Amino acid sequence: MWYAIIGLMLSVFALGLVYISFRAARFRAVRSFVKDRNWLARLLCLGVFAALTGFLWLIWNMMNAVVCMIHLMLFWAICDLVSLIVAKIRNKKSERYWAGAAAILLCVSWLIWGWFSAHLVWTTVYTIETDKLDEDFRIVQISDSHIGATFDSDGFLSYIEKINALKPDLVAVTGDFVDDDTSKEDMLASCDALGKLDAAYGVVFVYGNHDNGYYSALERGWTGAELRSRLEENGVIILEDKLYDAGGRLIVAGRKDRSRQRRLTAGQLLENAEKGKYTVVLDHQPSDFDAEAAAGADLVLCGHTHGGQFIPINHVGEWIGENDLRYGHEKRGDTDFIVSSGISNWTFKFKTGCWSEYVVIDLLAK
Repeated sequence: MWYAIIGLMLSVFALGLVYISFRAARFRAVRSFVKDRNWLARLLCLGVFAALTGFLWLIWNMMNAVVCMIHLMLFWAICDLVSLIVAKIRNKKSERYWAGAAAILLCVSWLIWGWFSAHLVWTTVYTIETDKLDEDFRIVQISDSHIGATFDSDGFLSYIEKINALKPDLVAVTGDFVDDDTSKEDMLASCDALGKLDAAYGVVFVYGNHDNGYYSALERGWTGAELRSRLEENGVIILEDKLYDAGGRLIVAGRKDRSRQRRLTAGQLLENAEKGKYTVVLDHQPSDFDAEAAAGADLVLCGHTHGGQFIPINHVGEWIGENDLRYGHEKRGDTDFIVSSGISNWTFKFKTGCWSEYVVIDLLAK
């Protein structure tokens, strides 16, 4: 399904490139430069936009270049539509092509906001009351750091220091800690950064689809075994369809990622959890809510969605049934579900309609 979406996005990009080239040819400066030869004006604009795409590809990557240009195309179409409506109402067409200038200005402003939404990390706090705890308990969730996407290992360490100041009882890392193109140096240093976390009941970790990787070890420059070894050297508790008793205070159940074969069902994983204990499930992808609620989970922590990435496609995962929730908090029966937008982003330098975050969950004893 996602391959189809990416294919559609590339098709929209190609058509949109032609569209904005034809529209930009209406600028008075362009017409004057080519002496009102429309075909040459359009060809010139096509070359300019193709060069801009290539420049963005060079400084970032192909996906970011395409995303930036598609945003420009969408804003251009919207501004053209608004301009057409205004002209109809006024019964008069403007001599200057203000719609194109407005589209460029709005797109740049929108992407600047998206840049800061991806790169500035907020603290999001949820408070949940329960009668299964004798004392309050604080969990900090880190998800989707994708080391190297918006910060390197040094940047990650700066957030570790801020999280320590929150005095968590437990830190939960809910997948996509690294990315396919994270360097070995950054991977090792980021594992060491996790080792500097000061949480009374430790750091628990579940893999995401990108931790498992889509590239070969040769392409990545390091192996999954090296990642696991370095995490364990730093005292990180890796949970793959396993239960962890946090000092007798609560149970943490970590699931294998949905992308892996032979993972236990939610019911199978929780059947051995001590009854009456508050149970937290870590599941990278938010795609099994009903089963997790039926299995008796009290709290489920997920990531993966990056908050939906971009307006207007941020709800696509829910519409196609890929995700149960794109972002935030939802309660089903007696189970609370929290989906984080992540502390970083996958490959893209922008987020719109959400922001980067780490999550603080305060479990309050009744």
